[in-house]
Amino acid sequence: MRILITNDDGINAPGLEVLTEIAAEIAGPKGEVWTVAPAFEQSGVGHCISYSHPTLVARLAERRYAAEGSPADCVLAAIADIMAESPPDLVLSGVNRGNNSGENVMYSGTIGGAMEAALQGLPAIALSQYLGPETQGLDDPFEAARAHGPEVIRRLLARGDWSSDADFRLFYNVNFPPLPAPAVRGLRVAPQGRRQGSNFGVVPYTAPNGRRFMWVAGGSQQAPAQAGSDVAVNLDGYVSITPMRADLTCHLSLDRLTEALDPQLPSVEPGSLPFRKREVTESR
Repeated sequence: MRILITNDDGINAPGLEVLTEIAAEIAGPKGEVWTVAPAFEQSGVGHCISYSHPTLVARLAERRYAAEGSPADCVLAAIADIMAESPPDLVLSGVNRGNNSGENVMYSGTIGGAMEAALQGLPAIALSQYLGPETQGLDDPFEAARAHGPEVIRRLLARGDWSSDADFRLFYNVNFPPLPAPAVRGLRVAPQGRRQGSNFGVVPYTAPNGRRFMWVAGGSQQAPAQAGSDVAVNLDGYVSITPMRADLTCHLSLDRLTEALDPQLPSVEPGSLPFRKREVTESR
């Protein structure tokens, strides 16, 4: 088996070393593990690609490359150039330092790398290590991912839905709970959730020269979410597995919206809103 690995924390990230070990175990002694990862940290870039400027790709060692771009760029570089003559059988993205459960999915470069692989028709899995109070004192904060990652991937490869006949191929989002490896309680298939009352915001900052800047700040990662969601099962000690696809259509609303926009129905009165405007609060 030929496995491509990437991440969004950068080529020198500890989580990528963990993923290299996991991928080598999955590939087996006759397999190959290829690395194409960002030269610098790309956390929070989502599924962006470097469409308007070229991306430098450097060979660091045999089957190991760094690209000055996003995780999606790295996947494109691998399948269209570096591994073009013999594409990978599987793409693994991670292991991210921090969870990609809940609303974090929408910002994650780790997810973006796996999504690009799926869009290119390749089987892909994103892996992330939830961090919390019980991982702070560990010598290896990736302990849960390192210990349980190979078995999770094997089970997905053996029993997951890898059909490729849909317009948007499935990929999988795996999050390991914020616990030592022996404390992990098992696996749960879970939908993406959202933490209650926890959003990304900004912290404004004025530099000594008077110019205005801002830091983007995340909300509490320990905030609760809907029961049974990825966040909830992670905080309850389980590895979450969430099937995903790049299609963002809300299929449940299609028929209702088609009926609601019937030209025979009255429109909203000018100046009125059928919904309440969200109150905007400043992040501190």
